[in-house]
Amino acid sequence: MTYLHNIGAYSLMIVNMFRKPTKWSVMKTLILKDIDDLVIGSLGIVAFISFFVGGVITIQTALNIDNPLIPKYLIGFATRQSIILEFAPTFTSIIMAGKVGSFITSSIGTMRVTEQIDALEVMGINSLNYLVFPKTVALMLYPFVIAIGMFLGILGGIAAGVFGGFTSLEDYISGIQTDFIPFHVSYAFIKTFVFAFVLATIPSFYGYYMKGGALEVGKASTTSFVWTSVVIIILNYLLTQMLLS
Repeated sequence: MTYLHNIGAYSLMIVNMFRKPTKWSVMKTLILKDIDDLVIGSLGIVAFISFFVGGVITIQTALNIDNPLIPKYLIGFATRQSIILEFAPTFTSIIMAGKVGSFITSSIGTMRVTEQIDALEVMGINSLNYLVFPKTVALMLYPFVIAIGMFLGILGGIAAGVFGGFTSLEDYISGIQTDFIPFHVSYAFIKTFVFAFVLATIPSFYGYYMKGGALEVGKASTTSFVWTSVVIIILNYLLTQMLLS
């Protein structure tokens, strides 16, 4: 029953988020602040992880296809497919569930504990629109972060493959270009938009509806990370089935 109650409460939160909108002059400031906190603030960790994971994928691929009959360009091909289809959109989003999700849950949860949300309601402000909607809009720019992650992942693969002596630059670039399907990039961005909505709303739900004191803020952050990750993985499976099968 608890799960059904949470699903119902989450659905109502999404509906109420769009009611009684905050005036644009205030909303614009909130959106810009959330873009800075959630999107621009995530560029560093995404860039760092993407570059080195791209390098690791290249090295692992090269070490596992040591048969001389297998062409070297497959190293670049496998790295491209792994990064564009799964690593950049999905695994980066799970990492962001820890960074961005915990930040959202703790910030809204702290406002709940210190009764700032109650103060907003008393002033006649729709607190869901004021707190959750700007984060949802800000994270609609999240695909740009993933695009940078894709680029740096492939660049990291080039660096590891060429400087590590696993493949030549020509073979790697040939592999990147081999059998390229543009829809795979579209598929990755479609997933990313869905994941961005999940990253904004599920942590907000656990922060907004938490009960208790400061200790429960930490517990709510942990719970939101777990459920955000679970939902991302399930949606990843469903979207892959619908878009690629």
